[in-house]
Amino acid sequence: MAKKVAFISLGCKVNQYETNAMAQEFIKCGYEVVNHEEKADVYVVNTCTVTNIADRKSRQMLRRVKEINPKAILVACGCYVQVGREELNKMEEIDLIIGNNEKKNIVEIVENYIENSENEFISDVMQQKEFVEFGPTTYTEKTRAVIKVQDGCDRFCSYCIIPYARGRVRSRKLENVITEAKQIVQKGYKEIIITGIHVASYGKDFKESEYGKNIGLIDLLEELNKIEGLKRIRLSSIEPKIITKEFVERLSKLEKICDHFHLSLQSGCDETLKRMNRRYTTKEFEEGTQLLREKYPNAALTTDVIVGFPGETDEEFNKTYEFLEKIKFYKMHVFKYSQRKGTKAAVMPNQIDGNIKEQRSKKLIELSNKNEEWYNKQYIGKTVEVLFEEKEGKYFKGHTTNYIEVWAEADGNLENTIKNVEIINSESNRLIGK
Repeated sequence: MAKKVAFISLGCKVNQYETNAMAQEFIKCGYEVVNHEEKADVYVVNTCTVTNIADRKSRQMLRRVKEINPKAILVACGCYVQVGREELNKMEEIDLIIGNNEKKNIVEIVENYIENSENEFISDVMQQKEFVEFGPTTYTEKTRAVIKVQDGCDRFCSYCIIPYARGRVRSRKLENVITEAKQIVQKGYKEIIITGIHVASYGKDFKESEYGKNIGLIDLLEELNKIEGLKRIRLSSIEPKIITKEFVERLSKLEKICDHFHLSLQSGCDETLKRMNRRYTTKEFEEGTQLLREKYPNAALTTDVIVGFPGETDEEFNKTYEFLEKIKFYKMHVFKYSQRKGTKAAVMPNQIDGNIKEQRSKKLIELSNKNEEWYNKQYIGKTVEVLFEEKEGKYFKGHTTNYIEVWAEADGNLENTIKNVEIINSESNRLIGK
């Protein structure tokens, strides 16, 4: 009987991709992948460390899975492992600790542990110069497939620990990305999501001699757009500073690019942005949104915002609120600032009271919900193109190119099909079609 392995993936789409890649390695070696709530021989928790709350959730999941099968091998890997090994070493539940660079060799490491009980494999990610290549990763449980094209970040925002967990920028060879994308399309997937720790930095570490010219994200997207059978290319998140006139001009010529753009703002106040070390102004950010909306009239712009950053006065928060009202994002992901040990912001003066953070968060979430409801109502009576993903009750649900969720009744199986749907109603966070 095949051994069973289960995964829990916390955090970003990069972790999701790497979890899929690790699952593929286990499958190659004869393991069966099961749900993490089932009894398994090996549990792998791919941790996140973006906030203290993420650390806590990682610890909770590590404790929970061991309760399902106390005799199982419990593997902790990922970003929290990379920066919080001392805390994790105190957890008796964990059998094996693996860093980000070592995920590629996870099966070998697990089987080595069974033989000789060696239980820690973590290298210094800051010394890693090359992209760690899993090879084509075609194992995925979703209708759309995530492709990781880049790792690391050299921005060092004052609140963020991720550069220390992921290291410096390393880009994946263009030809390897294309190979993986083609194999995914051959398996029947119609949409790919391009992801990385800082996607906008793609190619900046390549030498000009490697491709005969400087290569950037737009060059990669132009090559992906040529792949026959691929219908949609979605960007997971991009740095606002990459949105230049030239970039948008070239991007708009690629018919497969989805008109949903997630631009991390973090604050709508220049003084706060400066303390965050975000390296752009609200004026530059606004100009980027205008460029995108000129070429993509139906673009859904989404963003991340942090409230209660150290030193954020009522006046600064009000500037942020007014800026967000002006930009009118389709949706905003609002985070209450939490001190992350090891970052500059954690020791900044004027830390904000939790009640104030809660009030500011609530106010921005109300604005986001209001915007989303307004945007969705504009689609009533219109026809949209939907990639359907799964059935829930009597409805099939999927997403438009600009990532608005659509539910529609259907007699047959619509999974992984693209259909034109007439929108007849709107319910807060989704459209209802027929």
